[in-house]
Amino acid sequence: MVFFVSSRFVLPVLLLFISINRFSSAARRLSVSDQTQEPFLFQYHNGPLLTGQISVNLIWYGKFRPSQRAIISDFIDSLSSRKLITAQPSVATWWKATEKYFNLVKPKKTSPPLLSLGTQILDEKYSLGKSLSGKQIVQLASKGGQKDAINVVLTSSDVAVEGFCSSKCGLHGSSLSAKRINRKISKFAYIWVGNSETQCPGQCAWPLHQPIYGPQNPPLVAPNNDVGLDGMVINLASLLAGTATNPFGNGYFQGPKEAPLEAASTCPGVYGKGAYPGYAGDLLVDSTTGASYNAHGVNGRKYLLPALFDPSTSTCSTLP
Repeated sequence: MVFFVSSRFVLPVLLLFISINRFSSAARRLSVSDQTQEPFLFQYHNGPLLTGQISVNLIWYGKFRPSQRAIISDFIDSLSSRKLITAQPSVATWWKATEKYFNLVKPKKTSPPLLSLGTQILDEKYSLGKSLSGKQIVQLASKGGQKDAINVVLTSSDVAVEGFCSSKCGLHGSSLSAKRINRKISKFAYIWVGNSETQCPGQCAWPLHQPIYGPQNPPLVAPNNDVGLDGMVINLASLLAGTATNPFGNGYFQGPKEAPLEAASTCPGVYGKGAYPGYAGDLLVDSTTGASYNAHGVNGRKYLLPALFDPSTSTCSTLP
């Protein structure tokens, strides 16, 4: 479901200079300068936000082991989990931070989407080949349900995607639905994230892999012992936050519509308190595996999730 609101506000914030990519991309840029720039505006652009019950449909393209698929599906289940997760901080706590975007909208008739795991589609035979264009990503995303849904295309490590590694690690966008809903033309939101394990883990799975440039600190141990999939969780989390708060390119963002900074991409490289270029911040460490994480999920999972921009304080907010 989408909800249209008409109020508008502007939030100033000081950020470090960062390089950005094309519209709604989640490419990693680790070359962050310590030179501050003039304040810029993080702004609501009066468009629809996602709200209500939203199914997250997963389209698996290529070869993924069942254990790898479980890492992602458990993460989705953790976002709005009805299961009691006593260990804190949790994935659900992280997602709850998006409520601040909805609370600032007037009239206050919106609430963040309640995400749940929808259908999962397996395309293990590479129906469109192993080199995909942007249009083919949309084609794959269209296979999922398009009403009250976010369709997520996940490509395996042996699949090349237009712009992957060179300019982005994933992206989100929208496309016209194939069927009219209530006799009206509508759009559906989609996300694409690639497994960078064999192609560019230094760019798309940092800090779980040595970066390709910048400070060469040792990488962190992946919380689920899979650098590629744990890196996908980081990018998927960022894009889900961007999709909820800017699903159709006229929600919350800063900068040009073609290359916006959104809820998570406004805070690149920040995962814990005290983060700085080359250092992800203070994180929890599993005493048995040595893995670094900042959020607990269902089924005993642990995840590393990015900081989210807090529109009420104009700061990057990390889990406690």
